[in-house]
Amino acid sequence: MVKFAYTPRDPATGQKVEGSVQADSEKSVAKIVKEQGYALLDTSVEKSEGFFGFITGRIKSKDKVIFSRQLSTLIDAGLPLVQSLRSVLGQTDNKALQAVITEVISDVEGGKSFSESLARHPRVFDQVFVSLVAAGEASGTLDTALERIANQQEKDAELASKVRGAMIYPVIVLLVMVAVVVFMLVSVLPQVQELYKGIPGAKLPLVTRVLLAMSHFMTSYWWLLVIIIGVIIFFTTKWARTVGGKQVIDKMKLKMWPIGALFTKMYMARFSRTGTTLIGSGVPLLQTLSITAQAINNVHVEGSIVHASEKVKGGKALSDSLEGDENFLDLVPKMLKIGEDSGSLEKMMDKTADYFEKEVDNQIKSISTIIEPLMMIVLGVVAIVIVSAILLPIYGLVGQNIVR
Repeated sequence: MVKFAYTPRDPATGQKVEGSVQADSEKSVAKIVKEQGYALLDTSVEKSEGFFGFITGRIKSKDKVIFSRQLSTLIDAGLPLVQSLRSVLGQTDNKALQAVITEVISDVEGGKSFSESLARHPRVFDQVFVSLVAAGEASGTLDTALERIANQQEKDAELASKVRGAMIYPVIVLLVMVAVVVFMLVSVLPQVQELYKGIPGAKLPLVTRVLLAMSHFMTSYWWLLVIIIGVIIFFTTKWARTVGGKQVIDKMKLKMWPIGALFTKMYMARFSRTGTTLIGSGVPLLQTLSITAQAINNVHVEGSIVHASEKVKGGKALSDSLEGDENFLDLVPKMLKIGEDSGSLEKMMDKTADYFEKEVDNQIKSISTIIEPLMMIVLGVVAIVIVSAILLPIYGLVGQNIVR
């Protein structure tokens, strides 16, 4: 059951009213409204609002994988599409996905194809998903197409999860380090300054004075610091969404040490895996390249694929079109060449995807090996500075007492 917002008209007065009702589909809403003696003008799935609605309204990759696998199994068992969708709807716990499936059922019952119905929800079902479903509908192998989609989504989610995992460790260490430094600056260092008060001729070491100045600024103008950080985050986020910002960030992903090699191999794996799935489902090569370019999520690699697509359109082989491209590793066109020559392009792209997925794992281990000692060095330097700022004044006081 999904909550629908509806707008009926009272035939007696001609006035429009608004309401909401729990129902299985838009047809059920129309039936309920008709039984009440009203004429239905409009209906839509009621959206979740607020922060809680945002959290509960998320549709995770796992939910979409389960949806694809369940639907594939039911269609393979011989159930009609609408009946299969209703069965999957009943087994889905995610309220947002329930709402989407309900709208898809209504569209299919209204005469639209399954792929057209899915295309109305681009934030849930991307172009790869829709194109594979369309290819499955055209070839009569919708169950196989859905199974391929589930496999593709699982591979993508696994790859993205590994990359995120590699980035989480250094971020957590940095956050903890910043928290410790802030605590030392605002709580411990001011107490050291108190020791020197009232002692004639006592002078704090330079490192202590510098850190105390930072401490005074943070305690006196913390609100200004919060505003500055907020403004930086806001404008950086806005900039990152612009064309220029995305180009700079995506170039850093490809070139910046030590993450450049990791992201490059991840893009190679994604290109090969998506291409394998689309070609294996019968999607034409040019359409495959167009969809894959959008699925890559890097403007520079996307540009390379689009450029290669133009060459393929002109009659050139895909391997030759990608040969020498700075955004593609040499192994990709070489493997594609073998696949083209042997007539097994799908198989070779699958092997390429497997290879680069393993390389991503190896690269993550290499980055971890590099980052851990670097983080230890940074932590050591910070610790030495803070300890020096605290202990040097104390040693100075001890020395003065000894002299006296």
